[in-house]
Amino acid sequence: MTVIGIDPHKSSLTAAALAADGTVRATRRFAVTKGTGPAVSAWASQFEDILFAVEGAKGMGRGIAQYLLTQGYEVLDVPPTLSMKARVLHTGGGRKTDAADARAVGWAAQHHEGLQPAVVEDHTEILDLLTHARDALKSERTRALNRLHDLLRNLIPGGAPRGLTLTRARTALRGMRASTAIEQCRRDLARDLVGEVARLEKLMDDYERRIAEELQATGTSLMELQGISTILAGKILGEVGDVRRFRSAGHFASYTGAAPLDTSSGDNLRQRLNPGGNRRLNSVLHIMAVCQIQHEGFGRKYYLKKIQEGKTPREARRALKRRLSNVIYRTMLKDLAAAPPAPS
Repeated sequence: MTVIGIDPHKSSLTAAALAADGTVRATRRFAVTKGTGPAVSAWASQFEDILFAVEGAKGMGRGIAQYLLTQGYEVLDVPPTLSMKARVLHTGGGRKTDAADARAVGWAAQHHEGLQPAVVEDHTEILDLLTHARDALKSERTRALNRLHDLLRNLIPGGAPRGLTLTRARTALRGMRASTAIEQCRRDLARDLVGEVARLEKLMDDYERRIAEELQATGTSLMELQGISTILAGKILGEVGDVRRFRSAGHFASYTGAAPLDTSSGDNLRQRLNPGGNRRLNSVLHIMAVCQIQHEGFGRKYYLKKIQEGKTPREARRALKRRLSNVIYRTMLKDLAAAPPAPS
């Protein structure tokens, strides 16, 4: 089998064809244009039994990976950290070029059995785009409120109260009289920021409504779980995609960062917190766990049980997150089993 490793960039990508023994058969650089996909396919046609390996097939390499999938090729998604380690191990140093990176992507595909195949984008990609866009709007709204709070601190004696909202800001500005040109400037800027916050909140509501519509089309039952809102369900489906790509509930928990890492050495058996994994999904699990701890249900019972066993509140919450990861995994598998077959 000929493995073709691809190192993508914004304006170019480099492909390296590797023989079965890892030797480089050919290398070529392509400019990223409308004809990049057909050019890569035509260049690869000189080889037989082709397997493509794209670094970051869900990120920078999304375009070329999706094109190759539509042409019927098998494509593996190689994480950038894995290809970097493969390059260092093979070269024995930090020498880095696009051709060396492409070769490292191919080497990682040849020797790593756990790589996930890239798949054609489906309906969950819409949820991923909408939830990321809403999170970006939420960050902009927070920054605008912080700037507004700073202006009100200089306009109102004693400053604006904490937990500033759009309604409170409008109330504070209503009837305010500026005694100097400087205060008038601050007041005008504050009014502009109020309008900006109102615009962002309207966009956030529109995105939330669209997310709810897309979720209804998927037929998911995630929102029936305690602590899962419309936005959180959209994040889960958008980040996970096809849950069947995970071999087990433990594999899924490792992906979410809910499974602890084994750091045992000799007779010293211990585990520590996993700082890796998908941090968006880990945040969803955290919110879900906090919600269940605060309300009656199986989650709170499990949390209190861990507290009685001598766990600290933080350790008990982490144990609950691990269990909730299993619940989400089983729920998504059940939804797939209950879904009607896709039309041919």
